[in-house]
Amino acid sequence: MKAFAYVNATNEKDALAALVPERGKAVPIAGGQDLLSLMKDYILTPERVVNVKGLPTTIAVPVGPSADYAVVGAATRLADLAAHEAFRKAFPAIAEAAAEVGTPQIRNVGTVGGNLCQRPRCWYFRNEEFRCLKKGGARCFAVEGENQFHAIFGDAPCHIVHPSSLAVPLIAHEARIKVVGPSGEREVPAAEFFVMPDRKMYGENVLEPNELVTEVRIPIRPGVKSATYEVRYKQSHDWPIAFATAALTMTGDTVRSSRIVMGAVAPVPWRAEAAEKALAGKRVTEAVAMGAADAAVAEAKPMSGNGYKVQVVRTAVTRAILKAAGLLKA
Repeated sequence: MKAFAYVNATNEKDALAALVPERGKAVPIAGGQDLLSLMKDYILTPERVVNVKGLPTTIAVPVGPSADYAVVGAATRLADLAAHEAFRKAFPAIAEAAAEVGTPQIRNVGTVGGNLCQRPRCWYFRNEEFRCLKKGGARCFAVEGENQFHAIFGDAPCHIVHPSSLAVPLIAHEARIKVVGPSGEREVPAAEFFVMPDRKMYGENVLEPNELVTEVRIPIRPGVKSATYEVRYKQSHDWPIAFATAALTMTGDTVRSSRIVMGAVAPVPWRAEAAEKALAGKRVTEAVAMGAADAAVAEAKPMSGNGYKVQVVRTAVTRAILKAAGLLKA
């Protein structure tokens, strides 16, 4: 690992002061689960590493008729989010996703902000021997190489899949992500926070090198029922092969509106608007859920080695809808 300076920032102001606008020169570290492996493999070689564990760790879920947003600090540990009783009750899909990340050891170190901002797990990107598109190279090696875990949506020049487990249910719940930087703060809808490779090849979100995620705000909507369903190899603690979140606004057992988002199938969390249209105005049954899932994968374009993912994510969407509607037990 290349030698680096370490800045122990105790608050947001100090952390921002230690970052710089040049990409890759100074990077934040919270749990370090992703950053340290990138540094060990010389994918990132920063001159300065800035501790941001001093960022907010709040989990606030207001109650009552005036309750508008729940707030989760970026430095909140995944284990704490998963175990928070009020949060689990209000946002089961997000809490479930947090509870499924890695192992207990990882969840007790990993943070909400880190999970959202982690880099792709593509083995060509992670291997220092391959100079792929995301590292300034001329091509995506997955196109003609081993692509069994790569994208089936997006038709991008780089075929990564986004690795965040929390991003998918946060988009389904229409969350907003607070970003701070030298110019002040802004709130970015979660659906707009993540960007496709053709828009930004060297990063996966809208953050500039000297900006930080400080909190996530999630609208409190008592009529929304949500669930996440993940598909993995056996009981592996690795990243899911594919997963989906369904957030249903229902009157009785009839869907008024919905947000269906799929994960591990595209360079960004992938919203299935065709599935949402297929559900609108219908009573949830297994046949209706399967029809929505068929619509969700209708435009999938698998690569040479990942055609199986179409059926996997179809199943994940079906079961997420049924689970959210209370027709499938956890």
